[in-house]
Amino acid sequence: MRTQVAIIGAGPAGLLLSQLLDLEGIDSVLIERQSAQHVASRIRAGILEASTVEVLRQAGVADRMAAEGLQHRGIHLQWPDERIHIDFTELAGRSVWVYGQTEVTRDLMAARERAGQAAFYEASEVVPGGAEDECAYVSFVDGEGNSRRVDADVVVGCDGYHGPTRQAFPTARRQTWERNYPFAWLGVLADVPPSTDDLIYAWHPQGFALHSMRSQEVSRFYLQVSPDEDIAEWDDDTIWQELATRLGEGRDWTLNTGPIREKSVLPMRSFVSSPMRHGRFFLAGDAAHIVPPTGAKGLNLAVADVALLRDALVAWLHKGDEEPANTYSDTALRRVWRATHFSWWMTTTLHRHGDEFDAQLQLSQLRRLATSDAAATELAQNYAGLPIGY
Repeated sequence: MRTQVAIIGAGPAGLLLSQLLDLEGIDSVLIERQSAQHVASRIRAGILEASTVEVLRQAGVADRMAAEGLQHRGIHLQWPDERIHIDFTELAGRSVWVYGQTEVTRDLMAARERAGQAAFYEASEVVPGGAEDECAYVSFVDGEGNSRRVDADVVVGCDGYHGPTRQAFPTARRQTWERNYPFAWLGVLADVPPSTDDLIYAWHPQGFALHSMRSQEVSRFYLQVSPDEDIAEWDDDTIWQELATRLGEGRDWTLNTGPIREKSVLPMRSFVSSPMRHGRFFLAGDAAHIVPPTGAKGLNLAVADVALLRDALVAWLHKGDEEPANTYSDTALRRVWRATHFSWWMTTTLHRHGDEFDAQLQLSQLRRLATSDAAATELAQNYAGLPIGY
């Protein structure tokens, strides 16, 4: 096959890039190792920055989000005997939306199906090549066992940390930075209405807790646990009791409880790889960077990458202007490192990870947010999202 852009990975980043390019008259082919059903069912992030919402609108896939998503002005920060509200709209002039990544993926898959663009799911033996040649390519075995090759002007790796695209960059050119955190999240999806108007981020002596939501009927919760936590030790009653304790039930506030649909342990890490472009190969999303979920930046960073890449590829493939493609990596990485710092800061401020000296430093930082407009504004600007191309 011949196309203009071969995209490895049909998660939200790859799907969105394909959709945006299609609107610009640029052909693409999606190649994904998982089944379409598996991609559509993955439970991931749920917070969309203002800039992410705008890109989804540009892509023509925001109607259901507008109808079913929840627009939020800010978040609550909590520690024993205190709960404050950080108002993003007032402090930063931007809100965020609660709309699950699963729903974003389904909207994008429906748009790609309507457009009739080629997509290969359950692909194996995926190998990108030709980064420094006149024509790049991706070879793979499709879901029916047929060997295939897609020739393209550009190959984009939206294929996650373990994908083949970054591995195809010359080792001598790659530089990576990584940090593993000494804790994890026990994530819970429950069929109960949210107990709060905005998310609650709670510092507690027993560990961090987060009350999030997916809709008016479904709530998402997280508890700080150890990375090797045995999920079998956490029955539903134990989870609800621990959430009630860490989220401060009983102080003019009650936690809604009910059936737990899903629970899993999520390890936490930071990872950045540079550069994000080599010849005709580009990286976007988790293929180039991973952040802990505390700052709600993973999906939003991927969308920012894709928006920049859309502009770069349109300039190169339509106008013969390669300059935006040449600067893509540096431009994207500026935002990546800012978001990586914010995610690290939120994570280390809210999780118990040291002795009582560290705990007092964390509480001092939280009290600072309660009393300083400057500190609260810095949090609001970063959480609600910096402009794409920052």
